[in-house]
Formats: sequence, structure tokens, C-alpha cells
Amino acid sequence: MSGLLAGKRLLITGVITESSIAFDVAKIAQQQGATVVLTGFGRMSLVERIAKRLPEPPVVLELDVTNQEHLDSLADRVREHVDGLDGVLHSIGFAPASCLSGEYLDTPWEDVSTAMHVSAYSYAALTKACLPLMGRGGSIVGLDFDARFAWQNYNWMGAAKAALESINRYLAREMGRLHGIRVNLVAAGPIRSTAARSIPNFDSMEGQWNARAPLGWDPTDREPTARTCCVLLSDWMPATTGTMVWADGGFSAIGDRVDPFEAEPKT
Repeated sequence: MSGLLAGKRLLITGVITESSIAFDVAKIAQQQGATVVLTGFGRMSLVERIAKRLPEPPVVLELDVTNQEHLDSLADRVREHVDGLDGVLHSIGFAPASCLSGEYLDTPWEDVSTAMHVSAYSYAALTKACLPLMGRGGSIVGLDFDARFAWQNYNWMGAAKAALESINRYLAREMGRLHGIRVNLVAAGPIRSTAARSIPNFDSMEGQWNARAPLGWDPTDREPTARTCCVLLSDWMPATTGTMVWADGGFSAIGDRVDPFEAEPKT
């Protein structure tokens, strides 16, 4: 089979619905020749139903990244279906509602710790769990949203994404030196996904993003972000690690902009 990912064995997390970025990554990866294993959490019957809509219905494994037993058994469970992994997609994030609205200082540590555990620390935990399955030349890719700025209402999820970006650099340092594995993030623009619906005023940023991004931006089109992930999961960026690859229409490069979460630009 030919294709960008021909012969690759990929573990893809984060498929919840067809609007998940991870769903498009899985679809494009299969179209490009990869064998895909999915993980799901909580609503397993829903994930299994969604998985059947992919070109080749893949195996779906249960994985709660905050459950150490799930992580410890992951490699053995994956081996029941493929003999190793060439790439892993981390598409996992969650924050309680208190982390995404209200006064920043009013959010309790219990909620902040949940956001940090699920959205940031799990990147390292998943890498460790998959390491026994991976060899030199492998690739780990995580999904990000630009944490250089303090976005309105993003609050503690923004802090979790900043932690994710730091973890990405440290993982790249260790995984590259010891194992020859690349570790990178893809920073997308705002996409209408399950996660986006939990962010107050998310709709208000879409038009402003499109107006300011040099290439424009369609929040319903997940394919550009998914394709970027697939390139990083392939062998076509062999010297790229520890970085964040932008898939945001160029918005991040433009200085004449306001906080896109604001309903109206301030004058």
C-alpha cells in the first residue's frame, strides 16, 4: 500500500465524535496507509460507534489517562492487535467549568489539578506508557492551542496548555537523546469540537480569527490540522522535535489583532 503513512502503526486518542480533530487524523492516516488503534474513555459505546464510520473500523481500547492501571496495561493491550507503534497522537484535554470562566483567582486547586493532570501531565504519562512499543524514528504528536497569550475565559486551561508546551520540550530532549523519538505539538486555530463547546464566548472568536488570519480560517474544517498531524507522524519531518507547528491560517504571525474571545474589538 502506498501513502504518506504506509505501514505505520498509530495509536490515536481523543475520538469522541466525528467533530473531533482526532477523528480526521485517524481517517486521513488510514487513507495514507496506516494501521490505526483508537483509545476511548467513558462513553466507550459511543467511541466504538464513531469508529465504525472510519474507512477501516479500528480496534478501540479503553484508556483513562488518570488511571495508572490503564496506563500500565496499555502496551500489552495494544500488542494484542499490532506488534508495535510508530506514532502516537495525544488529543486529550479537560478542565472543570470553574477553570474556564469567572475570576481567575477563585478557581479551587482541586479543579486546577484536574485540568493539569488530564490536559498536560497525561502527555508525559501516555508517552511513558507507549514507549515499550516504539523504536527509533517514532513520533509523538500532541494538540495544542497557543499558550503565549492570556485569552479571555481560557483561564486555567491556558495555564495547562502552557505546561503542555513545556512538557513537550522536555519530552523531546529525553526521547530524542535516549530513544530517537520525535515529540511535537500542533497548534490549531479555533475549531468547533466537543472541547470548544465548553469555552464561554467561543463563537465570538471565529469571525475575528478568520478576518485576521492571512489564509483565512474555517472553524468547521478540521482537515488542515489533521493533515499537519499526519505529516508529523510520518517520516517527512525527521529533524523536527520539541517544537510547535502552527496550523492556524497564520493568525499567530500577525501583530495587529485583539483578543479574539472579545465580542467586539476595543478602540
